[in-house]
Amino acid sequence: MPVIDPIILNLAVALGIGLLIGSERERRKGSGPSRSPAGIRTFAVASLAGAISFLAGGQMLLSIATSGVIVLVAVAYWRGHEEDPGLTTEVALTVAVLLGGLSMQRPELAGGLGVVVVVLLAAKSRLHQFVGSILTEDELQDGLIFAGATLVVLPLVPDRPMGPYGALNPHSIWVIVILIMAISAAGHVAVRLLGTRFGLPIAGLASGFISSTATIAAMGARAAKANEVRASAVAGAVLSTTATIVQMALVLATTSMMTLLALAIPLVCAGLAATLYGTAFTVLALRQRAKAEVQSSHAFSLSTAFVFALTLSIILVVCAALRDQFGENGVIFAAAIAGFADTHSAAISVASLVASGKLTPPDAVLPILAGLSTNTISKIILAASSGGLSFALRVIPGLIMVAFATWMGAFYGLTPG
Repeated sequence: MPVIDPIILNLAVALGIGLLIGSERERRKGSGPSRSPAGIRTFAVASLAGAISFLAGGQMLLSIATSGVIVLVAVAYWRGHEEDPGLTTEVALTVAVLLGGLSMQRPELAGGLGVVVVVLLAAKSRLHQFVGSILTEDELQDGLIFAGATLVVLPLVPDRPMGPYGALNPHSIWVIVILIMAISAAGHVAVRLLGTRFGLPIAGLASGFISSTATIAAMGARAAKANEVRASAVAGAVLSTTATIVQMALVLATTSMMTLLALAIPLVCAGLAATLYGTAFTVLALRQRAKAEVQSSHAFSLSTAFVFALTLSIILVVCAALRDQFGENGVIFAAAIAGFADTHSAAISVASLVASGKLTPPDAVLPILAGLSTNTISKIILAASSGGLSFALRVIPGLIMVAFATWMGAFYGLTPG
């Protein structure tokens, strides 16, 4: 088969980028004296100009070509627009030149960015409607706070053990704060799209794969603000535990299939209990009248995220103190201590011992269940602290029922015959 020169392929990518962006701009070009100065041919030639300039003279000539295009579009804009219609086409033409140059180095990246540019251009009406009519001022403010917490604060937070017993990692704790805000925002979006009766249970189940503990805290905060959504928030909180069980099964399957088989009955019992309890409150929420659906103007509560992080930090310090006092005498005690913070890490540790032959699968059941049980205690504490008494009285029985079903399944599985 003939081998095509890579340069030809890169030039083809550059041409494709120009044609793709230009075809979208051609549809919005208009006609008459007020039409836009660039269409499909201009964009195709501009992208090729970027590619050829880089091919002929490297980054220096590409910079000169880009500067020339900027001057030309500035003159065209000044001469052809008495009223200001925006600079989208002019900026897009400049981007086409740069993408043409990029296609000679990273054609796959240039092509992907070209598609992103076209999607943004084509979504003009939808984006304007979303920002102007759908997105509220409070939601925009929350988005800026979330962006600052993620992109500005997070890289500056120290990533090392600190505090009493070295139990606190500021970076990990701040990630928890961001996680709480993200889960709350996901629930907010789900409620906007589906209403509280459908949105919160679905958001709780999905967020449980990220962190069931954080999801319970976020649902508790929402229930504390509006009694009308309490049933939906309880459903979301308990269904997040279903996600925890499913994720636990996936983790064990990846680490040690023998451990998963030994825990199959307890995990099935726990999953059924969580699903049934969560479904019961979902049905209760669906029976509520639509007018009872109340939507907060804010996507998340920053104070709730801080309270959750503080509570979790206290739990981590207490666990570290217990470990320092008693030592890690036995796998069960160690897994139980680790379970206060994260049940999956405890399960992975125990399953790794089974995979390495240092522990038998039946002996791994009790340590992993101990981690699940102590993690349930953490969830109970956070449910009470975030959602108040009314929320806690509805969520805690479900958490206890899941833990009880897990141990009953283990007892049945360990019973001979």
